[in-house]
Amino acid sequence: MRDTGIPLIDLAPFREGSAAGKRRVAAQVGRVCEEIGFFTIVGHGVPEELIGRTYEVSKTFFLLPLAEKMKVRRVLAQSYGYVALEDESLSGSRDEEAPPDLKESFSASRIEVPDEEYYRCPHFAPTLWPERPPEFKAVWTEYYRVMERLAADIMRIFGLALDLPETFFDDKIDKHPSVLRVLYYPEQPREALPGQLRAGAHSDYGSLTILRAEDAPGGLQVHTREGGWADVEIIPDSFVVNIGDMLMRWTNDRWISTLHRVVNPSRDEALGSSRLSMVFFHMPNYDTLISCLQNCAGPGNPARYPPVSVGDYKLMKVRKQTLVTAR
Repeated sequence: MRDTGIPLIDLAPFREGSAAGKRRVAAQVGRVCEEIGFFTIVGHGVPEELIGRTYEVSKTFFLLPLAEKMKVRRVLAQSYGYVALEDESLSGSRDEEAPPDLKESFSASRIEVPDEEYYRCPHFAPTLWPERPPEFKAVWTEYYRVMERLAADIMRIFGLALDLPETFFDDKIDKHPSVLRVLYYPEQPREALPGQLRAGAHSDYGSLTILRAEDAPGGLQVHTREGGWADVEIIPDSFVVNIGDMLMRWTNDRWISTLHRVVNPSRDEALGSSRLSMVFFHMPNYDTLISCLQNCAGPGNPARYPPVSVGDYKLMKVRKQTLVTAR
């Protein structure tokens, strides 16, 4: 464990398929999810070349003129496209007032949606794809599919880590409405308002999050058990993974959905220090009921949360964090 408190876990033994390797990785992940809910992974199998292409095409989009980006602006809280600078406050998802976040973003919904009644709902709203750069949609589609597979692997690790069958979550995520979101934190020519951050303190509300972050000033911090904030070290060829509120509710607080934020660069670094993060927010099927797992409650440890559907919980959280675009 590094001094940031964010452990590094190699997924290769799990992906290679031996029973011993799977058990070893699951035990490591289980401990981390109980202690801090964040870990860095290597041995994930995602091609670095694809990561690079997704980064470049995304950065090209964010550097377009604002008028071009606004052509694909998200118009409702539950829709997918561009979100402009200071249109959101992630602290709002926790009912805390704070100035809007100093970030832009673009979000894409599930890439392949069958023509079936189940998928005709806002959770699978179409993405407003930009015309420029022309390869944007194709590259994002490829990256989304790879993240989808990686998330499914991690959910299987979670099953073993919770002393459940490896396939326990399979039928709860096979129609998932997961979202790929790239966040762009531009340089800051003016000083931020009091309490204003690149992304305010929040927890993620899905099952898990897979982050590819850029090693640049003004980065991710995690709230520790001791009450302080720890910088998350960016390791080459790695992803940062954290569990979300739904796993915490499923496990009755046995696992932790940890607060995190993205801080501003120092004023000495504010000019010329933009940052781009590629984030896959994995969600279970929207009609999955999140209720306490049987092996996470017992005498003296009753269920702490009422059951809630994935769709209802997601929509509540999205509405709270959205400022301009939902109104």
